[in-house]
Amino acid sequence: MTGAADKIRVIVRVRPALGSEQDSAQAVDITGDASLAITRGRSNHNASFDAVLGPDATQADVFERVRDMAAAVVDGYNATIFAYGQTGSGKTFTITGGAERYQDRGIIPRSISHIFAQASKAGAEALTTVQISYLEIYNEDIRDLLAKNATQKLELKENSDSGVYVKDLSTYVVKSVKECDKLREFGHKNRKTGATLMNADSSRSHAIFTVTVEQCETMPDGHASIRMGKLNMVDLAGSERQSKTGATGDRLKEATKINLSLSALGNCISALVDGKSSHIPYRDSKLTRLLQDSLGGNTKTVMIANMGPADYNYDESISTLRYANRAKNIQNKPKINEDPKDAMLREFQEEIQRLRDQLNAAGGGGGGGGVPGAPGQDRVVEREVVVEKVVGVSEEEVERIRRELEAQREKERQAHEAANQQQREEAQRAQAALLEQQARAEEEARRVQETEAKLKELEAKLIGSDGKNIIDAHAQQEEELKRARQELASRQEQEARIARELQERQDELLQREEKYSSLEEEVEAKTRKLKKLYQKYKGAQQEVNDLQEEFQREREDMLETVRELTRQLKLKALVIDNFIPPEEQSKIEQRAEWDEELEEWKVARLDMAGNRVEGEGRPQASRHARRPVSVHARIANMLGGANPRFRSENVLGLDLEMPERTTQDYEEVAVNPSIQQAIQDALDDSEELAVGGAENLPNMYFSYDPDGQSGGGGSRGGTKRRGSRKPKSGKARSPVDDLDGAVGAPTRTHAEELYPSARGLVPSR
Repeated sequence: MTGAADKIRVIVRVRPALGSEQDSAQAVDITGDASLAITRGRSNHNASFDAVLGPDATQADVFERVRDMAAAVVDGYNATIFAYGQTGSGKTFTITGGAERYQDRGIIPRSISHIFAQASKAGAEALTTVQISYLEIYNEDIRDLLAKNATQKLELKENSDSGVYVKDLSTYVVKSVKECDKLREFGHKNRKTGATLMNADSSRSHAIFTVTVEQCETMPDGHASIRMGKLNMVDLAGSERQSKTGATGDRLKEATKINLSLSALGNCISALVDGKSSHIPYRDSKLTRLLQDSLGGNTKTVMIANMGPADYNYDESISTLRYANRAKNIQNKPKINEDPKDAMLREFQEEIQRLRDQLNAAGGGGGGGGVPGAPGQDRVVEREVVVEKVVGVSEEEVERIRRELEAQREKERQAHEAANQQQREEAQRAQAALLEQQARAEEEARRVQETEAKLKELEAKLIGSDGKNIIDAHAQQEEELKRARQELASRQEQEARIARELQERQDELLQREEKYSSLEEEVEAKTRKLKKLYQKYKGAQQEVNDLQEEFQREREDMLETVRELTRQLKLKALVIDNFIPPEEQSKIEQRAEWDEELEEWKVARLDMAGNRVEGEGRPQASRHARRPVSVHARIANMLGGANPRFRSENVLGLDLEMPERTTQDYEEVAVNPSIQQAIQDALDDSEELAVGGAENLPNMYFSYDPDGQSGGGGSRGGTKRRGSRKPKSGKARSPVDDLDGAVGAPTRTHAEELYPSARGLVPSR
């Protein structure tokens, strides 16, 4: 059953301001239920979509916009809901929800609850099975979030029957909402996250939660109609700029892969909208291959564009709106999936029928025979005795035989009466048990009647004042509310379509040539046209400038990423060139093979190469030693010989080898007492300082001796003049003075007058 063309619906959600954003300027202004404006300075951008939800919108409001997607899956359609936006814009909260409060549940848990509610209303004639799977795309590697080893890489395959699928992906058949929530929480914990400057818990991968619903309904003509629908709920990783997130190392590599996959998704959207391109690049990314049916295929698709309100993210918000504006022009062709091949429900039905046939073939109809001698009936036994008269026997003998026969008959009669009495007692006991069982059945029936009466009484209490049952009235009100919502949504779509048609007609009127009755009328009409065209021209020019600026920013980000990757590549090349021999490099290059599907190099038997084997530890050659040790070395080590060769391998167990001594012990030098006294007097802090032992000090000036030999400083032989000092005026001494000092008189009156023996230290003033 093929449906009509259906465009992708786009819903814009603006999250509340968080943290420091509350103090900054707000750039987003919601002008209507389906329109908004983004302003920063003189730049102004207006856009209209299917719905616009502001910061006050709740999770329930968001789900009401996509409720029909969950209902369509039960009807047999394929549906996709994916959230797009920059990092930290609230995509994960919209799709998964918050775990703190029940009302913060996201689209995934609410859709599952709605699917089970719809399946329960189908009735007993419709059988439904629900299957779920959960995967992520991290660094272009597909991982199963519901598997025990969530880091194992899975392969992407494609065939003509099922299309694109993931090999060995875990799929669980669930029977309740509680089971789905447990599996969803388990998979969400396995998802790869990391911290950046813009988001402390940033999702580093694309996550796809898939719900498959198979329903078998018995038609009036007796044949079974099987329908299968699939709902994909996609939480895309946020686009980010390295200058804002500060990503380095692994975070930078993750951001590069995320931006590449989102760029591939944008290229597919652009190619689908363009209509001129004959090739859609689905194979450029694993994300686009998995979403191939959601973009231009057999799927109903809703895109939720998340964005922040602060003008700090103005450029990212404009990019998100431009992305969403292109996506809403994609035409899908959804259809009901009836009688799918290899449906699991049909396999279950065939298995059940096979088991029933086996039971019918194994079981046979057995009849119950009656039991002889039913209780309550007396058996009368008659015995015919034939007495044969023998000629020649006396009458006494005949009488004796008759008495014996009568005695025997009496014994048999008594035995039969005893048996009859026992049977009557057993019948009485059985009758008493039957009466007791009947009494219990009557008591149970009475209880059932009382329960039914209570149930009727409770149902009677649910009757409203108008005589209608409240439960039925509530269900009817829900149906009416649902129809009203659908009518409102259709009216809004119709209004949007009429507005677009009106705008197109106005554009057509601008291009038509009109006839005017006067020059003034022509000038006025053309002036209006000119103003409208000028406004369009300014808008187009602004959009061109925005595109150029966005291209320049993306180019700078890509260049920065290339520089960072180049630095990492040069570092690895430096390590390889300096620490890996060239012959080993050539061996690795010869053994490496390029995988076109995974787009990476592979080396066969890599688990048995290099450090992977050595990492398990070096095998020990001896039980108590890390290396092979001879018997002689073991004995020498135990004896503790002087040779360190046979000592312990631990350096802490070896003695230090002291070098030969090349220095001598320090010996204290004796100081001249006069010098010691002079030093002590010089260090004295008193005002008047008299230096003792001045006669022992050498003379600093030339002196004259009687032998005619002159010397200086008292370093040579001759009489030393003691206590003489240079005059304060600096006047040179005369030879006469030296001569007087050379006589060696005990008193040196003239010399003492000219040269005092000690002046002491001059006190500071």
